[in-house]
Amino acid sequence: MIRALYTSQTGMRAQQLQLDVTSNNLANVNTGGFKKSRTQFEDLIYQTMRAAGADTVGGGQVPTGIQVGLGVKTTSVQKIFTQGDYIESGNELDMAIQGRGFFKVLRDGEEFFTRAGSFTTDRDGYIVDHNGDRLQPEFTVPAETTEINIDSSGMLSAMDSSQEILGSVQLTLHTFMNPSGLSSTGGNKFLPTEASGDPVESNPGADGAGSLAQRFLEMSNVNVTEEMVNLITTQRAFDMNSKGITTADQMLETTTALVR
Repeated sequence: MIRALYTSQTGMRAQQLQLDVTSNNLANVNTGGFKKSRTQFEDLIYQTMRAAGADTVGGGQVPTGIQVGLGVKTTSVQKIFTQGDYIESGNELDMAIQGRGFFKVLRDGEEFFTRAGSFTTDRDGYIVDHNGDRLQPEFTVPAETTEINIDSSGMLSAMDSSQEILGSVQLTLHTFMNPSGLSSTGGNKFLPTEASGDPVESNPGADGAGSLAQRFLEMSNVNVTEEMVNLITTQRAFDMNSKGITTADQMLETTTALVR
């Protein structure tokens, strides 16, 4: 009965974390470029009371043995990089990545990677995100620019009213062998880790990188219906584990009453 108390406690703790992850997914359902997370669990060690295949008194062998599990633990909270839906924004500096890859932005000399393609220009003409971090490679939009064109391969051209090209730059994307290994820093940004591997720079549409869609934005890949189902199953699992604690407590109470 004491074992049941601790085992159920690990289940309640795991479901609490599952609730935290699901709640964060739902909170970011309208966050552009957001990628949902998935909690993964594994069972804890087992207490072996009789090993399978042990010899019996009669000279036979135990076919299955006796093992009692001691609960559950969280192994990872994994980012799922499936494609989100697209919306047309009309902003000529908005870009959606169709396929694999990340934009690279620079903040205080440190490189970050993002799927959020909502960009604008700062007072100096540099292309920046909503935090003022500059898109790489850097490009200054000329003051005489009246139209910006970005093709699917990432070639950005700034043109004047007579359609003359005032300047251009080849935008690039960065891919990772294991994007789920990236470290989330908030602000729709990621940092590479040993698990993700080093970024590989490519032109959009080349070497496995996705292409760009101008005047579109990628939305969150959170499925609200799926997350609501997760909330229900998480709540029920939490309730069942709490019931395990209550039942074990009642059995202990009955045992204690026997010696009164």
